[in-house]
Amino acid sequence: MPARQPDLKLLLSHPAHLLSLGFGSGLAPRAPGTFGSLAAIPFYLLLACWLSPLAIALLAIPLFALGVPVCDRTGRALGVSDHGAIVWDEIVAMLPLLALAPQGWLGWGAAFALFRLFDIWKPWPIRWIDARVKGGLGVMLDDALAAVPAAALLWLASPWLA
Repeated sequence: MPARQPDLKLLLSHPAHLLSLGFGSGLAPRAPGTFGSLAAIPFYLLLACWLSPLAIALLAIPLFALGVPVCDRTGRALGVSDHGAIVWDEIVAMLPLLALAPQGWLGWGAAFALFRLFDIWKPWPIRWIDARVKGGLGVMLDDALAAVPAAALLWLASPWLA
């Protein structure tokens, strides 16, 4: 089956596609992962109306689990397991980073920049896992792993970001 281009029709055809395509942010014609990561910020701010940063960070665990079948379904619909338009993985991986960051635009900007660095670079073992783990789990796992070194650097930089 040839790869399908994601579009508004697919986005609205099933709740799984709405989530995996990042509420439409994954439909960006260029750098959809960057747009998906940016979409995490207003999502975080919305959640912060009701939840503490720690609760939002912990919420990423069930959202990760939800992302496995959701991203798998959209990958199958698009004919590409880890299509660039699938950005739920970026959104979920960003939530704990935004919660860990000093609260404010400087901290959130640093979280975004560090996450994008490690998500694009994919140092070992992230690249190794990305190449071997397929389906929805593979989609979700490499971004969750990219958040780990980003969190470590964010924690180290926090005194200068507060």
